[in-house]
Amino acid sequence: MSLVTTRQRPKTQTRGEDTRRRILAAALDIFAAEGYEGASTRHLAERAGVNLPAIQYYFGSKEGLYRAVIGDIVDQTEAHMAPLAPKVSAAIADQNTRPEELLELLCEMMESFVVLVTSGPQIESKRLLFARAEVERTAGLDALHESGMRHMFQPCLGLVGRLFGKPTDDPEMVFRTLALIGQLLMFCHDSTARMLKTPELDEASVRTIQRLLREHTQAIFRPNLPGVKSV
Repeated sequence: MSLVTTRQRPKTQTRGEDTRRRILAAALDIFAAEGYEGASTRHLAERAGVNLPAIQYYFGSKEGLYRAVIGDIVDQTEAHMAPLAPKVSAAIADQNTRPEELLELLCEMMESFVVLVTSGPQIESKRLLFARAEVERTAGLDALHESGMRHMFQPCLGLVGRLFGKPTDDPEMVFRTLALIGQLLMFCHDSTARMLKTPELDEASVRTIQRLLREHTQAIFRPNLPGVKSV
């Protein structure tokens, strides 16, 4: 009997995780389209193809489900940016890191982040959810801001500070970093895709954006960096 139970448990866990992921995917679309207040648990359950108690079983409540959707996006952000994180931290900590290397990492951060905000499953719903969270001041807004600070702003601020030899609490370094990241903000909205008359940016468009961001970043920083040759 114990052997049968042991063999069945992974299948049960897999089915449970599949159900949970299906609810999260449906909830992302519904919360993005209808907002937190406008989304009903009945509609969420219908969209996910589950019965109503399943939402309470897996997430406790509509608020719990909303927070789980935000948490899932934060986890995806962390996983996407993770390969660069130790390289950036090590470069900032090492006083012998050359300016050219710091600038290259800054460009890589920009290129990686633009992929995150323009590509991947349900990207339109994610962008709309971000916009709604800002307008509606929903419960998940702080988590989204904290994620952006931790995975993008703080690493870029550290690199900018090292490039100019100034502390990260220097207001000019903060302003420079905000101006730099400001280049990316347009691509966090769906207006770019609409201007190109396409529902989603293709790989060629993303590569073009990456190239332009690199050119802009180098043009901003190279003239001010000692020992860094212009291209």
